[in-house]
Amino acid sequence: MAKKHEHRKDLAGEHALTDIGQLIGIVVFLAVWIIDSFFLKYSVFLSSVIPAAVRIPIAAALIVAAGVMAWISHRIIFVERRDPPVVITKSFFKYIRHPLYLSEILLYLGLFFLTCSLLALAIITVICVFLNYVAGAEEKLLEKAFGRRYLDYKRATGKWLPNLRRLFSKAQAAGL
Repeated sequence: MAKKHEHRKDLAGEHALTDIGQLIGIVVFLAVWIIDSFFLKYSVFLSSVIPAAVRIPIAAALIVAAGVMAWISHRIIFVERRDPPVVITKSFFKYIRHPLYLSEILLYLGLFFLTCSLLALAIITVICVFLNYVAGAEEKLLEKAFGRRYLDYKRATGKWLPNLRRLFSKAQAAGL
């Protein structure tokens, strides 16, 4: 079920299908998005309703956010060493449990906004279901590796979006 990172004791592992699933996802998404957006133009009618002056800045913001989130999160997970192994709770991980996967979703959404291909949006939906599945499987590995520490972290952070109740509680406690 899970790939092991024998050479890294500070990593709990990932689902065996994560890499191939992500590869298939990007290939299928790009194929559908490119063919529909630039050749067939079957489901891009929203791009004539939503002006480019609106779509392009949204797309750019999403793509830049995805790149920054992916770069920082990837460095934290795979470049930094944690000895002894600990639950990662800094940067984006302070607020959400899967910033690397979220950055992937933001990239897809950014590309979607460029052309508003509804077929591509359907593929994004399937990719989101897949990423939610592998994220859940990885959370089980993290629970096994870190026990109560990960369960406390899981309770305090959102899986995909920040835990707003926790953020508001902290803001109130700080007198904001």
